[in-house]
Amino acid sequence: METFSAIKKRQKSISDISQMTSAMQLVSGAKMRRSLALHESMYPFFRICVESMQDICTHFPDINNPFFVLNQKEEGETWKIGYYVLSGDQGLAGAYNNNMVTITEDHIQKKIIDNTRKGLQTRYELNIFGRLAREKLERHGYICNREFSFPITEPTYYDARTVSSIIKRKFLSKDYDLIYLLYTHMESSIKMEPMAVRLFPVDMKSISKLLPDNVIDAGMAVDQGSEVEYFPNVNAVFDYLIDSYANAMVFGAMVDAFASEQTARLTAMQNANDNAGEMMKKLDILSNRARQARITTELTEIVNGAEQAGKM
Repeated sequence: METFSAIKKRQKSISDISQMTSAMQLVSGAKMRRSLALHESMYPFFRICVESMQDICTHFPDINNPFFVLNQKEEGETWKIGYYVLSGDQGLAGAYNNNMVTITEDHIQKKIIDNTRKGLQTRYELNIFGRLAREKLERHGYICNREFSFPITEPTYYDARTVSSIIKRKFLSKDYDLIYLLYTHMESSIKMEPMAVRLFPVDMKSISKLLPDNVIDAGMAVDQGSEVEYFPNVNAVFDYLIDSYANAMVFGAMVDAFASEQTARLTAMQNANDNAGEMMKKLDILSNRARQARITTELTEIVNGAEQAGKM
């Protein structure tokens, strides 16, 4: 059995750690609530934007926009894929960052295998938000763009617009044929799912997964049978919608990822506090036993000393 003083030292150490994890839990909770409020406020704008794009695609099928064009590759040619992976800068968030690494590796390997079967080559580049996933993916031998570096802490629409401009420029300059957003989508505080969404070329079907209650099928907020006039013309409106769509997609992914990270950290800190409480209960029992053993030993020594004095 450990000595009474050793047990007391362990109790103090666990108490100090518990105070730290409790503080981190409170901070993560506050950040999560702010990010969720931000996320919910973005949905109405994003929904109208997507519905408008769908309406234009339905009524103007011959519209020509480079962000909707999926290139066709011949055997022996190369698919150039750009990934934008949203991970965290800090640990202590459970399996959050490891899950992002896993989905990134799985998606890359799946693309390479599928293209190889079709006789196509694959070239990819990883643009990573946050530090932890980049470090691990580089250790695993994956190609990361060191010039791209954005923190994921407290995302703003200005940051999303900056990233969106970089992405659109990369796509238009043919640096990438496909662009994917990889992030963690938070459906609720207890359900988070890593996702891979194709940002460009625009895939209208995949967007339906991001909107609740199938709002993408609800159509425009006008009377059925009505026609919408676009001013100055449908192409100008569509170009504007593409910009708004890209900004909203990137911003939504950043907010989603930040909220998911804070939720994962909140859960991890809650588990740490619960474990600390259980350990403190066990140490209290050990402490009481050690104290009783020490008192018994001291009483035994006193009695033995008294007996020896009596014999003298």
